[in-house]
Amino acid sequence: MSSHRVCVLMSTRATSRSIVVLLMLAVLLSLSVLPAQASPRVTDPVVHIVQWGETLQVIARRYGTTYAAIASANNLSNPNFVYAGQRLVIPVSGSSPSAGSTTTYVVCRGDTLRRIAARHGTTASYLASLNGLWNPNFIWVGQRLQVPSTGTPVATEAQGSSVIHVVLPGEFLARIAWDYGTTADAIARANSLANPSFIYVGQRLVIPVAGASPSSTDSSSSVPATTAATGEKWIDVNLSTQTLQAYEGNLVVYTARVSTGIARYPTPAGTFYIQRKYRYDDMTGGSYARGDYYYLPDVPYCMYYYAGYSLHGTYWHNNFGTPMSHGCTNLSIADAGWLFNWAPIGTKVVNHY
Repeated sequence: MSSHRVCVLMSTRATSRSIVVLLMLAVLLSLSVLPAQASPRVTDPVVHIVQWGETLQVIARRYGTTYAAIASANNLSNPNFVYAGQRLVIPVSGSSPSAGSTTTYVVCRGDTLRRIAARHGTTASYLASLNGLWNPNFIWVGQRLQVPSTGTPVATEAQGSSVIHVVLPGEFLARIAWDYGTTADAIARANSLANPSFIYVGQRLVIPVAGASPSSTDSSSSVPATTAATGEKWIDVNLSTQTLQAYEGNLVVYTARVSTGIARYPTPAGTFYIQRKYRYDDMTGGSYARGDYYYLPDVPYCMYYYAGYSLHGTYWHNNFGTPMSHGCTNLSIADAGWLFNWAPIGTKVVNHY
């Protein structure tokens, strides 16, 4: 036997031994992994951080539990009161919000992502994630959104031949009436409301339309054609509730939280008209002596309606719903942009308490 053949045989045997060794190592590794996979996993308690606009009922629906169970687990004396940033233990072992099946919702005039989310038992942040929205404050009429399709909207319940609507954060009577194809006056009469401008979260309202339910599709057909077609555009700023509503005639087409003037620099009450508009403007005011001087460059979407008072976008704070300004009406940039494009010069602005 030649030396070359001996080397070839030895090389072949060495290769075979290497393959056998590798196979044995693979088997040993697989056996060592199996017990780890089979061992029980201890899960941490599920903690939900409350988002703005959420209620205990909405949170409970997301996790497949009840608001009473969450209230009990967190020792909540008043289940109607939770606040943004609050950490709640969810009494469902190892659970997390499930996407489940979804359906398509077509955005209607006046909708906000927070309102749509509340109606479908979820949150604005979840819908933004589900639909890949980089700015949850910006949605448009006709946009098609994926929403959870499980169950029925949490805002309503049937009671005999009538419908009970549970008021959600950010709702007002005119908007609720529009959803059900009725009027704010009719709901106010049905519920003996002394002040139709005052309703509160969790309030149960009888809707005076037998068998009615709010539509989740384009509701423009429920708006009187003459109102939608010929209604004057005007802006209502409620200085007490820190909210703005854009109207076409008597129809609310948009709503937003605002920050108006603080007590030292109140926003003027009265009826005014937009006189000039600037896509960007530099703003300055106050005084060094008083220690309240400010200079804000490139303030977006400025709509001046009286002297130096304007509606405008705000990039220096996000505390809308609380008076913050030197007299102007602060809006989020998305809300101000919508208003800027919607309202022409001459649009009426009504500031009131």
